[in-house]
Amino acid sequence: MTQVSVGDPGQLVPRVVDYASENPLVVAGAVAGLFVGCLLLLGAYRYLGRGPAARFRSVLADYDEVAVLMHPNPDPDAMSAALAVGQLAGAVDTRTTLYYPGEIRRPENRAFQTVLDLDFTHVESESDVREDDVVLVDHNEPRGFPNAEAIEPVAVVDHHPGGGTGRRFTDVRTDAGACATLLAEYFDSLDWSFYEVDTALSDGGVDTDDVPPDALPSHVATGLVYGIQSDTRQLTNGCSAADFDAAAYLYEGMDGDLLNRIANPQVDAEVLEVKARAINDRDVEGPFAYADVGEVSNTDAIPQAADELETLEGVSAVVVVGESDGTLRLAGRSRDDRVHIGRAIEAVVEDIPMAEGGGHARMGGGQIPVEYMAGIGPSSGTSRQELRERVFEALSGER
Repeated sequence: MTQVSVGDPGQLVPRVVDYASENPLVVAGAVAGLFVGCLLLLGAYRYLGRGPAARFRSVLADYDEVAVLMHPNPDPDAMSAALAVGQLAGAVDTRTTLYYPGEIRRPENRAFQTVLDLDFTHVESESDVREDDVVLVDHNEPRGFPNAEAIEPVAVVDHHPGGGTGRRFTDVRTDAGACATLLAEYFDSLDWSFYEVDTALSDGGVDTDDVPPDALPSHVATGLVYGIQSDTRQLTNGCSAADFDAAAYLYEGMDGDLLNRIANPQVDAEVLEVKARAINDRDVEGPFAYADVGEVSNTDAIPQAADELETLEGVSAVVVVGESDGTLRLAGRSRDDRVHIGRAIEAVVEDIPMAEGGGHARMGGGQIPVEYMAGIGPSSGTSRQELRERVFEALSGER
C-alpha cells in the first residue's frame, strides 16, 4: 500500500491525488463513512434539539397502540397524567388503554374518576396488559402486581425519585411537584388550544365526541389542574415555579364546576373515625407525631389521617400506621426541612423482608407484610412498639 508522508507542503495535494487514484475503494469508503456520520450527528442534533413534548409525541406516533400504566391505587395526579397521555396519543392516531393495579378508593379519587367519566382497566398481573408497548406515568418502575418487573416501558413520564427509564423516552423531573405539571407543559409547548366539552349530561359524565385534534378538552384540563393541586396541597407544598406555570396555562381551559365537584366529595364515615383515632391515640416526641390506628377497611383513610395529624399545632412531621388485609401500611407527612419523610420511611423498613417505603421530602409511604413483622422468613421479627421506636429514630435522624 502506498505511504503518504507530509514533506514539502507544496507536494501534499498531488500526493493525496495520487493516493486516491491508487486506492479508490478506501477513499470512497472513508467519504461514505464521513457522510453517514454527519447524517447521524445531524439526526441526533435535531432529535435532542427538540423539547420533550415533541420527542414524546414522535415516539407515540410510531405505535398503533400503547398501554398507559398508572401506579397502584392511583391518585388524581396519576389519573390525570394517564388521561393526558391518551389525549396526546389520540392526536397522532395511536390507540391507548389506561391501566391501574390496586384500587381507587379515596373519596376524591373516586370522585375524580366518576365526575370525569373515565374508563380505566384494572390489571391484576402482567398478562392483563394486552399491548406490547407500555408508557408509565407518575412512577418509573412497574409495580403492584405479579410479574410487573417483566414490563420494559417504552416511555416514562414521572416526578418521583427512582432509576426506572423508558426504552425510547424518559422524562423524570423530581423537582416538579406533580406529574400533571409535565403533561401540561407538553400541551403548552405544542401550542394546544382548549375545547369546552359538554358536562351537563344526565349521568354527570362528559361528552367528548367531536373534540378537535390538538385541542385540550376542558375535562382533561380540569383533571390536570386537580392533579397538580392534590400533589402539592393546593400549590403550597413541595412545588416549583413549573407547577405554577402549568396551573396558569390550564386555567383558561378548565371547568370550575367539575373542579368543585371533584374537590368536595362526600366523606366516608370510616375516614372520619380513623382521623379521630389518629388524633386521640397519637404519640408525640418533640415536633414529631406517630399514630397506630389499628385495623382499617379503607386504606385511603391512613394517608388522610396523616394529613389531619400534621395540621396539629407544634407538629411538623408525622407517620400514621394502619393494618389492612395482612399488610401494615405507613403514611408520612413532613413540613419540617430537617425531615425528608420519604427517606425516613425508607430507613424504617429497609431491613424488614418484603417491606417497601419511600417518597418525596413532604409525602411518603410504605407497607410491611404482617407475617414478616411476626418474624416469618429470614427476619427475627419487629413488634409494633419497635416499629414506633424506629419511626421516631428515623424522624430525628438517628437511622
